[in-house]
Amino acid sequence: MDYKAILNDIKPTTEEKEKINEVSSRLINFLNETCIEEGIDAHMALVGSVAKNTALKGKFDIDIFMAFPLDTDKKYLKEKGLYLAHKCSDEFDGKASHHFASHPYVTSIIDGYEVDMVPCYEIEDGSQLKSAVDRTILHTRYVKANLSEGQEDEVLLLKKFMQMTGTYGSEFKVGGFAGYLCELLIIHYGSFEETLKAATKWNFGYSIDLENYGTSKLFNDPLIVIDPTDMNRNVGAALRLDKMGEFIQSARNYLSSDNKKDYFYPLKRSLNKEELINEFDKRNGDIIIIRFDIPDIPLDTLHPQLRKTTEALERKLNDEEFNVFKADYWSDEESDAVILLEMASSKLNDIKINVGPKVFINQACENFANKYGRENIYVQGDFLVHTQKREFAYACDLIKHIFTQEHIGLIKVGKNLKKNIIDTHEFIAIDKLAVDNDYLEFLDDFLNPGQHLVR
Repeated sequence: MDYKAILNDIKPTTEEKEKINEVSSRLINFLNETCIEEGIDAHMALVGSVAKNTALKGKFDIDIFMAFPLDTDKKYLKEKGLYLAHKCSDEFDGKASHHFASHPYVTSIIDGYEVDMVPCYEIEDGSQLKSAVDRTILHTRYVKANLSEGQEDEVLLLKKFMQMTGTYGSEFKVGGFAGYLCELLIIHYGSFEETLKAATKWNFGYSIDLENYGTSKLFNDPLIVIDPTDMNRNVGAALRLDKMGEFIQSARNYLSSDNKKDYFYPLKRSLNKEELINEFDKRNGDIIIIRFDIPDIPLDTLHPQLRKTTEALERKLNDEEFNVFKADYWSDEESDAVILLEMASSKLNDIKINVGPKVFINQACENFANKYGRENIYVQGDFLVHTQKREFAYACDLIKHIFTQEHIGLIKVGKNLKKNIIDTHEFIAIDKLAVDNDYLEFLDDFLNPGQHLVR
């Protein structure tokens, strides 16, 4: 396939590259000059996709790492790193905010670009690692040294394909492929299409070891790609099994498709609120939606806790014999979160079977009979059982019971969410939050989970 037209749409223009390089240079020069003037032993490095020439059009984040010598005191590194970042932000009229990875760093909006300024230790290989961010400069060096001419375009094609099939991005909300992982796949397989062909034959635990370190047996992840700069790290550790599976299937679909171009552009879909709600009605299941306020915490903390809570609630409902057909969560990442449960059954009869010991276990059977009365027990298969009144016949009643101060411990709830769930949760109709495209896209994806994988 001829990818020229697609690359023309997804590659930054010459003017865009010149502009971001000019801004990056100004910031780095200022930071280096400040270090010289104030006697701070650190130097700046431009890292990330901009430095590697693998940034998609419109994805222009500037990542500047402030490298301090290995013997630098950690407290000094943090203090001077934050000082330099804020001084740079102020100099260029930026709007700064604090974030935290291995240690605090600053993000500032400068000239329309999101600029991350991150203090780190200067290392030569993974054995010297003092914090997780220290590898990043090594990653940039490795990719620039090993990505051959023309392969930057192959990386862009792979990133865009993954983006449009919902498998790009290592943040917890997505659980997909990181940009660095995409670059390593192209270095290994040579091209976008060869990567897709290879992926159709992956299995669980498939490993790639570019430097032949022989450490893949240390990991038990869906995809194992040994970091060329650190033999004890799997670059694919953040990749969820379902996202690996989605990429494999989308690769199969693409290779057999007559509409390959469509895979590089947003899905064409109608997000009509009434039509979506009608689709839920046609499925004839019971829809339960719980809305609650979210706390002010980082997104990489929020999303794991929302997923954990949703999965725990689903398990509890199933354990209590309610039948959850599907469960998922959504958040606007500012104020609201919802858990959506599509129930195959949300109402049960008033009685349930309490299963006791096997009839062959004498003392246990005696204890069971004494507890429930011999006239109230009977045999089902080879178990003694007892019929008893069910505590909750309606799923909503069980959820209300769980989401209280006294009983929230019945499920594993994200620790930062507990108070908000207890204090602010409410049951809402499906259309109450259907006011913007983000929520409507969530509903559409809930109804049609495989639509991104095929065109």
